[in-house]
Amino acid sequence: MPRFRVLAINIALCSTLIACQSINTDKLAHQSSSDINDEQNLSDKVVGADQLTEFGPDKHCSIEEFSTDGFELTGTTDLWERIRKGFELHEVNHPRVETYLEWYIKHPKYLQRVGERGSAYLHHITSRLEEENLPLELALLPIVESAFDPFAYSHGRAAGIWQFIPGTGKAYGLDQNWWYDGRRDIVASTEAAIRYLKYLNKFFDGNWLHALAAYNSGEGTVKRSKRKNHRAGKPTDYWSLRLPKETAAYVPQLLALSKIVADPDKYGVTLYPIENKPVFEVVKVGTQIDLSQAADLAGISIDRLYKLNPGYNRWATTPNGNNQLVIPIEKVDIFTERLSQLSPQERIGWERYKIVSGDSLIKIAKKFNTDVSTLKSVNNIRNNTIRAGDALMIPVAKQPLNQYTHSQAQRTTRKQSSSPSNKSQKVIYTVKAGDSFWTIAKRYGVKVRTLASWNAMAPTDPLQINQKLVVWTHAKVSNSNSNLAFNHNSDTIRKIHYRVRKGDSLARIAQKFNLTVQKIKSWNQVAHNKYLQPGDKLTLFVNVTNLQ
Repeated sequence: MPRFRVLAINIALCSTLIACQSINTDKLAHQSSSDINDEQNLSDKVVGADQLTEFGPDKHCSIEEFSTDGFELTGTTDLWERIRKGFELHEVNHPRVETYLEWYIKHPKYLQRVGERGSAYLHHITSRLEEENLPLELALLPIVESAFDPFAYSHGRAAGIWQFIPGTGKAYGLDQNWWYDGRRDIVASTEAAIRYLKYLNKFFDGNWLHALAAYNSGEGTVKRSKRKNHRAGKPTDYWSLRLPKETAAYVPQLLALSKIVADPDKYGVTLYPIENKPVFEVVKVGTQIDLSQAADLAGISIDRLYKLNPGYNRWATTPNGNNQLVIPIEKVDIFTERLSQLSPQERIGWERYKIVSGDSLIKIAKKFNTDVSTLKSVNNIRNNTIRAGDALMIPVAKQPLNQYTHSQAQRTTRKQSSSPSNKSQKVIYTVKAGDSFWTIAKRYGVKVRTLASWNAMAPTDPLQINQKLVVWTHAKVSNSNSNLAFNHNSDTIRKIHYRVRKGDSLARIAQKFNLTVQKIKSWNQVAHNKYLQPGDKLTLFVNVTNLQ
């Protein structure tokens, strides 16, 4: 996923590692059981259970279950054949590639899942890459980035199938506001990804492996590693560079995927069938329109409309009057005909609201699920001053808000309602002044990334006073001052897979986790005279309330 910064004179790409690079074992609790097993098996094989590579199905912090109902295509023309004919990268036989190749072969259901997800988008991506004369291996990059989930959101604040972080997205023209996030827009984010990849390829003098590594970790990281090798008289090819583990795994994943797509029969893999024809068309719709009404005009479900237009955060398109919608190609004619018969006033619902004492624009906007700028624009308000007794015209959703299935609010609600285990107890915590993810996570004995993921957020996302957060815990809780407080008399036992580090001993590990050496030995059948070696794995059952 791209990383970016802006300099005063020119745009340059930053070298900072992208935060959305690795996951930990607690994040796996939010995936389906088959996906957990798939990801765990590969991760253990490559980098170990305590430092998993962010890889595999539904890998990101707030990825939802994704279905492509309504996207099934029939016919004999094969998009995969078109993609493989556009491959340009040299086939690489390297142990790292073979590791991922072996994993993919052993997990055909994963390839079916991501193929099904990508079937709605791959034709458009392939066509645009061809038009830009780019290698069609790049069409597979969203599999590595997001498993083709347009609602993917990582702990590093990266979003969409191409996983742009906020700064990079803005620099490449992806608008992000209350109503809309261009990083999730399939068409807009694909254009941004193409521009960024072309820049990186040029930056590294046409070396695609270096460019792809930089897409993951920033070109500064790759450039410094090349410089270091050059000074030491070592080769500077991708395979010789010392890169972060996530980046070292990133390119091999893509190359392994391309091997399978190039010759699925050789590896005994059946790819999800995708017909080689356009799936959708972009329709300019102009002024703001309620998404439920747009779905009705097109004769499709609101669920399908959102999956084709995942950039829209709320119940309608943006109020700026320059909107477009992605519509199934077979529905374009009927949609445009019906749309032409609507006046701008009929495109959304309206409510007349009488201002009462104590009201503010922020309070009213929150009540009606809109934003302050829209209220001011619709009612010709120049400042933030309003008077009790005056009336406002407010744009409102035509359907109950829970009908807007993939709005930001509904995605968050589903995420917060998803228990990581049958034994977990749901706690509703109200954010107060001075709180942070770190302080709340410490209070409940959970990890910061886990807490953020439970709430469809990233650890660096800002918290608002009185915001409601969900915490899943095995401990008993009691209500105190509108916050459910942690009961420190209750044991919360967590199973931890600990990787032995240099300098560790049983005594040191026992002290670190407030355990006894004897317990660690019994859990792991450690012989009395056995010395621990760096890299050894231990299973620990830790009472998190006793940790300092």
